[in-house]
Amino acid sequence: MSAPSSETSQESADPASAGAAGGSTLAARGAPPKGTRRRLSRALGPRRFGPVNWLGLWSLYLKEVRRFLNVATQTVAAPVITTLLFLAIFTLALGRSVETVHGVVFAQFLAPGLIMMSMVQNAFANTSSSLVISKIQGNIVDVLMPPINATEFVVAYAAAGVTRGIVVGASVGIVMAFFVPVVIHHLWAVLYFSIAASLMLSSIGMIAGIWADKFDHMAAITNFVITPFAFLSGTFYSIERLPPPFYEIAHFNPFFYMIDGFRYGFIDQSDTSPWLGALVMLSINLGLLAIAWGLVRRGWKLKA
Repeated sequence: MSAPSSETSQESADPASAGAAGGSTLAARGAPPKGTRRRLSRALGPRRFGPVNWLGLWSLYLKEVRRFLNVATQTVAAPVITTLLFLAIFTLALGRSVETVHGVVFAQFLAPGLIMMSMVQNAFANTSSSLVISKIQGNIVDVLMPPINATEFVVAYAAAGVTRGIVVGASVGIVMAFFVPVVIHHLWAVLYFSIAASLMLSSIGMIAGIWADKFDHMAAITNFVITPFAFLSGTFYSIERLPPPFYEIAHFNPFFYMIDGFRYGFIDQSDTSPWLGALVMLSINLGLLAIAWGLVRRGWKLKA
């Protein structure tokens, strides 16, 4: 056996040569250059989102929207059928005895109230049911663990509730237009009060969902708060028909302002100033969002 050559011995003993050989081997295997590896290491480090985690906010919003769209038969189609039944029953029962209200036929007066009622009920149900189900099933941690702060949490859930309310309201309005003449006189009022009302009930649903520990709590809020306020706010009648002191009491019902302003956009008539209603809705929404933000920031009944 022949002895190794001096050139081979020197190359093996030289660390620089060994490193160069190793680098050549890595390059031959397709490994990234040193500069690329350094940039990759920085990219895999702590991620910085800036003042707002837009990706997290958008992802949480899409999660909530897809949640109700996956069961659209229950969350969209069912409210449409229920609202049409209300329209048929009240029109058949009262249509002849109450022919006109505010100068329009009773069915045309009734339609905006029914559309608004379906919107707010579904906006409330979207946020409240999502939070209660997540708490009961124990997967609320999947929402709390990502780098999403309280503001992004509240905005995503509230926006998803508004989306469901608008989708249901638009669906009800389109189907109802085949049976009732639906004419928009003030587009700003229709858009503003539909968004403001959905946001209000979405915020209430968020607060209720954080507070509730089981479905019985949510049923109590729906049956003893949401439904009575919606029914006693002029949905099916003009509050001018109420005797005192119920007429004055009705003005303390926030549901009255959302329905009256929304109806104003369709029939050009209202029981109170739509600008006053817009201001009331803005004030209530700011207060509710602040409460929801405070609860989420503290983690009250969310973080065990």
